[in-house]
Amino acid sequence: MLNQEKSPSKKGKPHDVDIHVGGRVRLRRSALGLSQDQLGAAIGLSFQQIQKYERGANRIGASRLYELSKILHIPISYFFEGFSDAGLSETGDSSYQPNPVMKRETLELMRSYHQILDSKQRKKILKLVQGLAEESQREGTDKKQDHKSKGRE
Repeated sequence: MLNQEKSPSKKGKPHDVDIHVGGRVRLRRSALGLSQDQLGAAIGLSFQQIQKYERGANRIGASRLYELSKILHIPISYFFEGFSDAGLSETGDSSYQPNPVMKRETLELMRSYHQILDSKQRKKILKLVQGLAEESQREGTDKKQDHKSKGRE
């Protein structure tokens, strides 16, 4: 007999998998440089419908997911990569957090980076960003250690 548990999604709130799949649509669309208008036109939908899909407000049916995979040149499994329902509790509450790679700022950074034609310049920018990230991590570690040592005084 099938397990007939209720969906972990609360009424009126998008399900975590819908949010994740929509985010993956947005990530791939942005990586290809397509607007919501262009993607919508390719599958016969308005940009508003694409927006709703990307936010997870509307679920994407199996046939539409298939169409999107063909237009975006990816396997259907791409939409579910990185999703785990491990964050779902018995009560349906979720600790699910979308992947930070799907943020607009990250997508814009990736797109701009790939528009730099000179590979030497791209490598310099990569090293700069890596250096800033390392410095930020060190500063964060230092602040945590300072906070801990002040608590012992």
